[in-house]
Amino acid sequence: MRILFLGDVFGKPGRRAVQRLLPRLVAREGISFVVVNCENVADGAGVDERGVDVLLASGADVLTSGNHVWRKRETRGLLEREQRLLRPANYPDGAPGRGFATFTSTDGTRIGVLNLIGRIFMDPVDCPFREAERHLPGNGGRVPMIVDMHGEASSEKAAMGWFLAGRVSAVVGTHTHVQTADARILPGGTAYISDVGMCGPVDSVIGSDPECVVERFVTRVPAPLVVASGPCVVQGVIVDIDRGSGCAERIVRIQEMVE
Repeated sequence: MRILFLGDVFGKPGRRAVQRLLPRLVAREGISFVVVNCENVADGAGVDERGVDVLLASGADVLTSGNHVWRKRETRGLLEREQRLLRPANYPDGAPGRGFATFTSTDGTRIGVLNLIGRIFMDPVDCPFREAERHLPGNGGRVPMIVDMHGEASSEKAAMGWFLAGRVSAVVGTHTHVQTADARILPGGTAYISDVGMCGPVDSVIGSDPECVVERFVTRVPAPLVVASGPCVVQGVIVDIDRGSGCAERIVRIQEMVE
């Protein structure tokens, strides 16, 4: 089976780019399951119902998220209603929604998706490693499983990759919006990349208008960030997985421009 994972969708420009490109990608590449990180789909920070509806209608099978998922008040109810929207599983008990679920691909394969968030340079949450371990019993290497490891530190994401090597199909890093060049297959058949990048404006600072971001760095005065405009890039990875063993056989980065 062939899985497509798209990086953080940033604001309206990123949403429109995915809306235009995703159906073509699925048809051209023979994709049977699509995961999209949506934590910035609403105005560059947060998740709203309109953004979720657009991404699901465009072909996403499941939406993962991260620390920005709580930015919009409406998201709490949305997490309870929409079973295809996940939030990091290692938030403490009582957080709305869920962080792990099993879905069915278009070729009839059952596949698990686990959303985790790191703790380095991030808000303190429960241990992502222990949370990952909690979802492994019963997997047995036979059911394909994709892990979205949302975090700042490449070292923490790489550690998760090695921690789960041979036990899940793929560990895919999100959050930094900068696609890394370390896509590989770890021992035991686990696909890994530190960050898949983003779906959003090219002429930007990780999605935001450069002028606003530069001003904040130069003056150290807090100022609102504005979603950039112009051509967009859609970044992610395609992972080929053996349906019988759940082992990844190939991981390829994608990066496509959308005017």
